[in-house]
Amino acid sequence: MDNLVMTGIVKDILFSGDKQGELRSYPVAEAQAGKGIVGDRYYSAQGTFSSQLKDLPEFEMTLIEQEEIDSFNKITKLNYCAAKFRRNIVTQGIRLNDLVDKEFTIGNVKLKGIRLCEPCHHLSTMIGPEVLEHMVNKAGLRAQILVSGKIYISDTIMQP
Repeated sequence: MDNLVMTGIVKDILFSGDKQGELRSYPVAEAQAGKGIVGDRYYSAQGTFSSQLKDLPEFEMTLIEQEEIDSFNKITKLNYCAAKFRRNIVTQGIRLNDLVDKEFTIGNVKLKGIRLCEPCHHLSTMIGPEVLEHMVNKAGLRAQILVSGKIYISDTIMQP
């Protein structure tokens, strides 16, 4: 079991330069160590929580599992797209909760899982109160970018 490698893929890349702006899908993102995703609201310190997260590594990138979005939509009978959850990278096939305090790669970008990205009141005002009930421990991961590079849709996510 020591040689077990967890893998997944990038399903979507989402970001917005405006804290209230709708997240848009991009085929590629430039991830910059110590800063975040170039063009994203947190990269330019314009995010809703930028002042609280200033100088903390957990603001750099957020990820969410497509499987958890699908489960939320099924349970609540809603049909929200990934962008509504306001995370940067949508993954498939990898359990993000298992990456807390672990290093992993997306393509050639090296990251470290910092903590779970739990649903908050701000997200509930945008999606609805169901997100607070049904997405606890399922709303994604906050990650620090250790090595800069580009992330593409379909890139492999690996955690050795």
